[in-house]
Amino acid sequence: MNPATWTHQQRVERTIAAIALVVLIIWPAAGWSPYWAHQILIETFLFGIAAASLIFLSAYGGMISLAQTALFGIAGVILGNLATSGGAGGTSKGLHLGWDPTLALVVAIVGTTAIGLIGGAVASRNTGIYFLMITLTYSVIATYTLGQVTKIGGFSGIGGINRYTPGWIGDLLKHPNRLYYIALGTAIVVYVLIRYVVRTPFGVSLQGVRDEPIRMSSLGYAVPLHRTLAFGFAAFLAALAGVLYVWWSGQIAPGNVDLPETISLLIMAVIGGLARIEGAWVGAFAFILMQNYISTSTHIPLVGFGGTLFGGSFNTVIGIIFLVVVIVSPDGLMGLWGRVFESKRETSGGG
Repeated sequence: MNPATWTHQQRVERTIAAIALVVLIIWPAAGWSPYWAHQILIETFLFGIAAASLIFLSAYGGMISLAQTALFGIAGVILGNLATSGGAGGTSKGLHLGWDPTLALVVAIVGTTAIGLIGGAVASRNTGIYFLMITLTYSVIATYTLGQVTKIGGFSGIGGINRYTPGWIGDLLKHPNRLYYIALGTAIVVYVLIRYVVRTPFGVSLQGVRDEPIRMSSLGYAVPLHRTLAFGFAAFLAALAGVLYVWWSGQIAPGNVDLPETISLLIMAVIGGLARIEGAWVGAFAFILMQNYISTSTHIPLVGFGGTLFGGSFNTVIGIIFLVVVIVSPDGLMGLWGRVFESKRETSGGG
């Protein structure tokens, strides 16, 4: 797009994005809050990628998938089984085949993408609640498979995965800033890749399938194939997030891919906004920030009456915030941001 044709909102957004990118690039080198760099921001980058895979399917394919967390976990499980060796001290389950980490990385991403294509082919002829339930089934199958098949995982999960990284990446335990920049770079590439894909003939026809599947079918487009390929692409993105997660946390277990985690990823996407890809990282940042700074036992005082307005865990607080966001702005925080400029345009037009 020609910068001369940018709207005021686009200029403001691109300016903010440029400033934010500069800050993120210099953050570790400047020595600002290592906790933020290695905990909050890395989590934001990787979970934002996973949320972006969900938003891509929703915004451009009309498909709400609850399988993205499962695919995220599958990539970590494959990588953990292939790359690790020696049983990680004897306490970790898994095959521990000791493959070359680079080969294991490629197989994990390709294998997860292939599984996504198969899952997409099965679900592609369904829409709405039926598609949602099929993908939820995928999530349940992945959770119980990882938990009950002890040869590939078990409830204790696979540990020590971040000690087996490709040589061209280096030791992430000794040099955590490397993972920060890898996660940041991957997030940027994923964002650019999605923006590119939705502008290709495939992306344009996928949006046609989203809006008018019957008409697109009558025009000769293979609707199930488009949905399958979109699901496979989203699986590829989720796989990237899964690899980054196990490199960051060092382990993968059923608790990382179970129903609460599946819902958490959906909440990130909804809070950020299901209509725009940028909402993936905005929602992930908001969710992780609250997760880190809201006490597990939160009590908000009821001023003038004594006692508390409500008390409970983080889940209680995030549930109330989620409800407020959905009611006030169904398009999430990005929707609220857009309304600011809409109100300004209306005010200017009325003047």
